Amino acid sequence: MDEHGTCGHHGHAHGEDGHAHGPARTADLIARAERLAQDLGLQFTTLRRRTLEVVSEEGRPLGAYDIAERLSAPGKRVAAVSVYRALDFLTEHGLVHRIASRNAFVPCEHGHGAGESAVFLICRSCGSVDETISAEIERSLDRTLAQAGFKPASRIVEIEGECGVCQGRQDAG
Repeated sequence: MDEHGTCGHHGHAHGEDGHAHGPARTADLIARAERLAQDLGLQFTTLRRRTLEVVSEEGRPLGAYDIAERLSAPGKRVAAVSVYRALDFLTEHGLVHRIASRNAFVPCEHGHGAGESAVFLICRSCGSVDETISAEIERSLDRTLAQAGFKPASRIVEIEGECGVCQGRQDAG
């Protein structure tokens, strides 16, 4: 996580497209998943592993059908319903996040504390998604929820706009 609390694609080493992805990040995420499954006595199946690898390596949000397509081989189709089950497991255990506005999934590169909100910064130009946390947003959200007497099942905020990389391209061009 960088000094702004960002731990998505722009908070890490960038590939040639300006976004973080690749073998090192994927290996770290797989290792975290294996530890979590072992600690909780859960199975980290081949399909769950491959689904997590595909989401982590892609570098952009992916839908279940896109993931199923990438996992399929000639003559051996992976059903989207199976991918959805794997994604449910990965989401439940904080390994991936669902971006509701895109009906797509991105890797979660850190563990969240109980009740901690996730804030996603979604670039309309390049499609990148940065995950960040903000103590200020947490406090404001806590006050709003308390005033409304509302108990959330999840605390996810999605903000669409333009990332710094794309803004820089416009300024340079």
